[in-house]
Amino acid sequence: MKHVFPIIPASGGPFWLFGVLAAFLLALLFLFAYLAYSSRNVRFEISAEGLRIKGDIYGRTIPARALVADKAKLLDLSKEKEYQLGWRTNGAGLPGYKSGWFRLRNGEKGLVFVTDTSQVVYLPTREGYSVLLSVARPSDFIQALRQVTQ
Repeated sequence: MKHVFPIIPASGGPFWLFGVLAAFLLALLFLFAYLAYSSRNVRFEISAEGLRIKGDIYGRTIPARALVADKAKLLDLSKEKEYQLGWRTNGAGLPGYKSGWFRLRNGEKGLVFVTDTSQVVYLPTREGYSVLLSVARPSDFIQALRQVTQ
């Protein structure tokens, strides 16, 4: 004759832990998928209101009065060591895409949206940080900035 005795059921703790862990991992998966999508779909809009950065969690509108367009310039970060990205303070660093807040090598705070380090528009602001952008047609972008902020 065989006697079978079941285990005393565990509390709900393991199920709650698994659920929280699964939700966290799912949220991370969505975040990385969104960042990968953003790396190809960020847009920079210049208007009388200022510079609007769309398509990334770090996007925002920077008012025209805050932009120092006359000091905007095109950089090659491999040659301009002082403007290279240093510490990432709150941002994403995927292969081929950096976005968010970084400290530059020169100590400046930078809001960064960079995919190509050989063509980066550097744009200082009056709000205590600079913006670094990988923009298609950077010369046209700088010219449009200067027209809007005059």
